[in-house]
Amino acid sequence: MTSAVIATKAQSPYRYRGPQRLIHWAMAFVIICALGLGLYCSYLVPGTPQRQFLLEIHKSFGMTALALIVLRIPVRASYGEPSWRTQPSWSVKAGAHAAHMVLYGLMILMPVTGYMTSGAAGRSLPWFGLFQWPNLMPADRDLSRLAATIHEYGAYAFFAVLGLHIAAVAWHRLVKKDEVLSRML
Repeated sequence: MTSAVIATKAQSPYRYRGPQRLIHWAMAFVIICALGLGLYCSYLVPGTPQRQFLLEIHKSFGMTALALIVLRIPVRASYGEPSWRTQPSWSVKAGAHAAHMVLYGLMILMPVTGYMTSGAAGRSLPWFGLFQWPNLMPADRDLSRLAATIHEYGAYAFFAVLGLHIAAVAWHRLVKKDEVLSRML
């Protein structure tokens, strides 16, 4: 591809802007790592050094996701959505919009409840061993347990909605052969 073709493709009115795509893929990586680590840790014996170490990384990914969503929302609001070459049906757009709203809600809910779980229990709030986030939570075991329960069920919801999101992208790419995936590449 020539540089002119690459520049034209990057500026296409049918693709999300560069910052939107960068944040999307960064969050995809961070969220998949956090979900995978959280699921794996749920099978490890509580209190073991391996589980504690992996949970520290899980928390770090979670707080990274929270920082990224704080950036993502205003970037999305300022740039909006790109045009479509072929307008999808009303039902496809409504389903995608609903799934995206649930994903955005979960991208906020999960790190907030994770923070509350650890903070209210007086546990560490690390960021990849570089520093500790400030603990703004009162010591409250009941609040920690409630947040942990919401966090657990939120993870189930996240796996389900993220699975639907990925399946929808695959369906658009492999079956419909439309532009949905190319808008975010």
